[in-house]
Amino acid sequence: MNDTTEAKQDNVLDIKQIMDLLPHRYPFLLIDRIIEINGDQSAIGIKNVTANEHYFQGHFPTHPVMPGVLLIEGMAQTAGALCVSFLDDEFDNSLVYFMAIDRARFRKPVMPGDTVYYHMEKIRNRGRVWRFKGEAKVDGHIVAEAEISATIVDI
Repeated sequence: MNDTTEAKQDNVLDIKQIMDLLPHRYPFLLIDRIIEINGDQSAIGIKNVTANEHYFQGHFPTHPVMPGVLLIEGMAQTAGALCVSFLDDEFDNSLVYFMAIDRARFRKPVMPGDTVYYHMEKIRNRGRVWRFKGEAKVDGHIVAEAEISATIVDI
């Protein structure tokens, strides 16, 4: 049994296990941990936002705000890790690619010191295409939401 399988049973993935599932690396890995996995149905990922994030140098230096597109990417990475963690061996040489963003809304700014919780719920999957509904929350308040679609491609 590998580390990722053990983590799925515990419903938690740490950063090393996430990096085993996703090709993303710093500075573009936007989830620090997955704190809950419910089968292939849902997952909650977290991102601890710090003042040292590279994007705050330009967005915006005197009033740092996490770019909304990175909130969407954090949702997509949480959903991607969920997908990949439950794929069969036939998908060993595959990646999850973002296909679409729908119904994106940004409610409140995310700033250094915030912890973002990415709540992702599978709407459906057919073959290699998955669709998720996501909410990014800080202190229990929705800061962003979207529906995203992804596909599994051979590399």
